[in-house]
Amino acid sequence: MAAHPPPTVRVGRRSLVVLAGLPGAGKSTALGKIRADAGISTLDSEQVRACLRALLPARLPYRCYRPLVHLAHRTRIAWWCLTASGPVVAHEPATRATTRALLVAFGWVSGRRCVLVWLHADPRDALAGQHQRGRLIRSGSFRRHVQRAERMRLRLRGGATPRGWQQVHLLTRDEVASGIRLDVRG
Repeated sequence: MAAHPPPTVRVGRRSLVVLAGLPGAGKSTALGKIRADAGISTLDSEQVRACLRALLPARLPYRCYRPLVHLAHRTRIAWWCLTASGPVVAHEPATRATTRALLVAFGWVSGRRCVLVWLHADPRDALAGQHQRGRLIRSGSFRRHVQRAERMRLRLRGGATPRGWQQVHLLTRDEVASGIRLDVRG
């Protein structure tokens, strides 16, 4: 299989770019390979998880502090939206409409243009991605993510733009395998 060149996403300096999609779809990998022609802030929930893992007792299972990871990650997104001078790029599954609305609210309050980059992956590939990184989510939770993600993918393929998002890109896991290039304007 030939590698795709990194897709280019044009964003403004005051943008909140959300890499969204199924857990295991490749959001963290794409986030780690983002290239930009200007300074950007990249936020991944794994950064919070690693920090808390180092602070908490090793025997404490992740499920016990998962809500704290989500809260801290979303708080970081809000903070960076308010304080960063350049684009903020955040990893968030965002399969829930309420999560997307929260992210839009962060953008609105901070005067940022909201850009949704939806990464589509077949559920089997996403599950394999979870196994590969060693971070499996519960099967019931994953099933709900799959149902919501498929509804969103169909809406986006049909040309819909979710409320509050000024720009939407539907990309596949394969398309972002070599990263994403942000073309920062303004």
